[in-house]
Amino acid sequence: MSQTVLICDDAVFMRKMLGEILEQEGFRIVGEAETGAEAVEQFERLRPDLVTMDIVMPDMGGTDAVREIMKRDPNARILMCSAMGQQALVIEAIQVGARGFVVKPFQPSLVMEAVQRVLDRDPHVL
Repeated sequence: MSQTVLICDDAVFMRKMLGEILEQEGFRIVGEAETGAEAVEQFERLRPDLVTMDIVMPDMGGTDAVREIMKRDPNARILMCSAMGQQALVIEAIQVGARGFVVKPFQPSLVMEAVQRVLDRDPHVL
């Protein structure tokens, strides 16, 4: 059975682009969220194998959404997606539980390398 993914980004075209990259590699997109609050709700309902999380989103940013998801499941596997110049926000997201990051614009090979690192990483090792 293919691994499931929840894609969280406020931009429809970014969700679509990331979804296409992941689906080509055999992942199953089980949900999409365009706000941080929606990401938390969808995670709770879907319990995907992987969450891709944009840093800047309306109502609740990606870092706060990561914090909330980690409260619900400390073993959640979250990959941050950031634009250039958001390093401080990425560091904060990693400190609260994200397991890796990839920089926009997406390059399929780099996305898949980051996804594999996140999925392969032992959740009990910092």
